[in-house]
Amino acid sequence: MENVLATKGTGVVTSVPSDSPDDYTALQDLKKKSAYYKIDPSWAAFDPVPIIDTPTYGNLAAPTVCQQKKINSQKDRIQLAEAKDLVYKEGFYNGVMLVGDFKGKPVQEAKPLVRNLLVSAGQGFVYNEPEGLVMSRSGDECVVALCDQWYLDYGEEEWRKQAENCLKKLNTHGNETRHQFEQTLAWLNKWACARSYGLGSRLPWDPQYLVESLSDSTIYMAYYTVAHLLHGGTLDGSKPGPLGIQASEMTDQVWDYIFCDGSFPTTSSITQEKLDKLKREFKYFYPLDLRVSGKDLIPNHLTFFIYNHVAIFPEFNWPRGVRSNGHLQINGEK
Repeated sequence: MENVLATKGTGVVTSVPSDSPDDYTALQDLKKKSAYYKIDPSWAAFDPVPIIDTPTYGNLAAPTVCQQKKINSQKDRIQLAEAKDLVYKEGFYNGVMLVGDFKGKPVQEAKPLVRNLLVSAGQGFVYNEPEGLVMSRSGDECVVALCDQWYLDYGEEEWRKQAENCLKKLNTHGNETRHQFEQTLAWLNKWACARSYGLGSRLPWDPQYLVESLSDSTIYMAYYTVAHLLHGGTLDGSKPGPLGIQASEMTDQVWDYIFCDGSFPTTSSITQEKLDKLKREFKYFYPLDLRVSGKDLIPNHLTFFIYNHVAIFPEFNWPRGVRSNGHLQINGEK
């Protein structure tokens, strides 16, 4: 087959000409042009074996659709892509197995059973790959690796309801932005939030990992309201700011008092005067009236921004506005 990549896995794939238009067309090419492909004609001298019966295309779906679309060779890539879409959908949703241990079962029921059978018999293993080529910023081709990972449970029912309630009251300055948020809330689920290298905050409960960047900066605008009082010209907190507060003194209880109307932290070494000054600064600027960012961040970072605000802050401090911007294409360039 001309479209099989020798660089992927072994470069050897199973041929199913009864239900794969690509495989069926490749088989016909081998039959017609055995000399061109430098094979013995007997290698391709067989007919497709029916394994799935479908109500629309019978039990040889690939040959049927290829004939309907007048596909003549592997070069007909557009027609083959259309044929594959038709055959695979019909086979998966409406097909019934004709052979094997699960004969008579619908294909969508049989598929996981066959998978489990192969794995348990030691004849197969689970393999994952990207949907397309993924290149890193360093120019390297990426592969999939199974790693330990922490997830944020976006999409959790009660949390999602809170995020949707926030969006209802949010001024999005246009329907396009609102629709993008609605679509994202409808599908967003568990998000891998940790990585093992680079800049960022340590994951509090597993410090060997860093919080990945899209998840790490979702409420920094709240921190901006008090940062000028806490930093003395450094980013790492090594030099105290105007209030003379050490980074180690900023405990969870202190932040709850400043950000969430929590009770006064009686065990804190920071005076009430200083804590109240921090709290006044925060309350002056919050709730956030307007967040402006790129529309490409709505499916991730900006939706996280909503989720994490509703998780951490009382409702009266939920965000009030988001305005998204993007690039125009002029002469094919941004």
